Amino acid sequence: MAEEQLLLSGDSPWSGGVSPFGVKWNKLMMWMFIITDALIFAGLLASYGFARLASDRWPDPAEIFHLSFLALMTFILISSSATMASAVGAARECHWTAATRFVLLTILGGLAFLGCQAYEWASLIGEGARLSSNPWGVVPFGSYFFVLTGFHGTHVLSGVVVLAITAFRSATGRSSADGIEVAGLYWHFVDLVWVFIFTLFYLI
Repeated sequence: MAEEQLLLSGDSPWSGGVSPFGVKWNKLMMWMFIITDALIFAGLLASYGFARLASDRWPDPAEIFHLSFLALMTFILISSSATMASAVGAARECHWTAATRFVLLTILGGLAFLGCQAYEWASLIGEGARLSSNPWGVVPFGSYFFVLTGFHGTHVLSGVVVLAITAFRSATGRSSADGIEVAGLYWHFVDLVWVFIFTLFYLI
């Protein structure tokens, strides 16, 4: 409303008092966070790429990881992104019961992904992989595995907590479509980052 009044008056949207982009503050802050966090992940992946290119030898991921299991993890996370989009759509239509149900399904997908990641970590640790050493003889390999997947896993866990709060607010009638959309932006970002990690670390 304030943005519309400002435009009708002919004043510049940059004169203060409103968002110059016509975006609510919570969504704008989430986009700023996503851009900043994306730069951090980009830096980590670029560092990994440099270390791999600079190394004389690098372990073949196909010989260490079970790609079918990783494909399952990717499918789970992408499916959770679909349920999150459905939650946003239901909230926009004021179907709060459906919105809450879809958010809960998204949480279930996030927990399933974390369970798979915990199993993967346990398997590699059982084989002797550590931050400073691993059975494959290339120290940076283990380091980047734990840093990249651990940093991403922390984001997934944070997203599950945010979604749990969102589901509670939706179920008790205290949420809004914008609130669910902002939570969805974060979740889609986490899913997209995993696609890059899966492709660059596990496949190539």
